[in-house]
Amino acid sequence: MNLNISGHHVDLTPPLRDYVTTKLKRIERHFDNLINADVVLTVEKLRHKAEATVHASGADLHAEATVDDNMYAAIDSLIDKLDQQTRRHKEKLRDHHVREAVKRMPLQ
Repeated sequence: MNLNISGHHVDLTPPLRDYVTTKLKRIERHFDNLINADVVLTVEKLRHKAEATVHASGADLHAEATVDDNMYAAIDSLIDKLDQQTRRHKEKLRDHHVREAVKRMPLQ
């Protein structure tokens, strides 16, 4: 997966970059077909905002989180939202009705 991390009014320190990459690995565990991810970290006054767009096969997932405390809490909230979206997308890709169709077929 290609990862692009940018900061707006934020110095992207190596620990902050490492934190984002380790958290995004959690999403890769759930769904392998991720193409790339664009993460933007922003600070406006005292509000820390993290937003990400993940391009997966079949969908583009977007989430954002705003927290007053610190950037790490905003990243945690963002990853939770993205994780939920990827699990929902993965469930939509599965065909759950195959077993029901097999059960209803008459025996010949």
